[in-house]
Amino acid sequence: MAMYEEFVQSGQWLFRRRSWLPILGVALLLTQVGSVAVAGRVPAVPPAWPLVCFAISFVGLVMREYIIGCAAPGTSGRNRGAQVAASLNTTGPYSLVRHPLYLANAVMWLGPAIYPRQSWPVVVLALGFWLYYERIMFAEEEFLRGKYGQTFVEWAARTPAFLPNFRHWTPPSAPFNYRVVLRREYSGVLLLVLIFAALDVLEWRVSYAEWRLDPLWAWILAVGVVAAIVLRGLRRGTTLLEDRKPTSAS
Repeated sequence: MAMYEEFVQSGQWLFRRRSWLPILGVALLLTQVGSVAVAGRVPAVPPAWPLVCFAISFVGLVMREYIIGCAAPGTSGRNRGAQVAASLNTTGPYSLVRHPLYLANAVMWLGPAIYPRQSWPVVVLALGFWLYYERIMFAEEEFLRGKYGQTFVEWAARTPAFLPNFRHWTPPSAPFNYRVVLRREYSGVLLLVLIFAALDVLEWRVSYAEWRLDPLWAWILAVGVVAAIVLRGLRRGTTLLEDRKPTSAS
């Protein structure tokens, strides 16, 4: 098999599994949590560094939600079986970079990656992230090239793949859709909170041989769980989070 076909095929395989393969990176991070105990002091896990890490991830989360809220319907979805693009996104975040969602994911994962305060997990995860998403981006772009032809080629020629060029900013063609964000992103928010809560529990265990969750993270986790339950219930049991169809003038 030629390298071109191999890249497309492996990218499609990774695309279908992109929702759970990154969990392998979480497993690596959980094994690298170190002690923060200080002799002679009352046991306590310092909250400052975890909050800095969480703030970085939160920036990535906000980026992701803005991108999804501005994307055209039928694009930037969580579909796993096959590539789907009802239209070609070229405005808003997609006027700065061709793969803004993956850039947002990188910022989100940076927070947990630096949490253990070691350099080598960051390097390993960065290399894995690049190899992983490079193949997916290759497969996605091949799909878009085949569907949109010269329109895609011209957009790709002026828009960077991963590092944004802010000089090319074009306002989004559609207003921000908060409903699509609320019905699609609550699971990702909950996963992020669970990861930081797990890191905090392991930090207590390694430092003081206690299975404990810091009260601050317990509150954050509780809010995340309740919000996810409420939004899941609204999505499955009501139409409140469904897109509103425009009404015709009488």
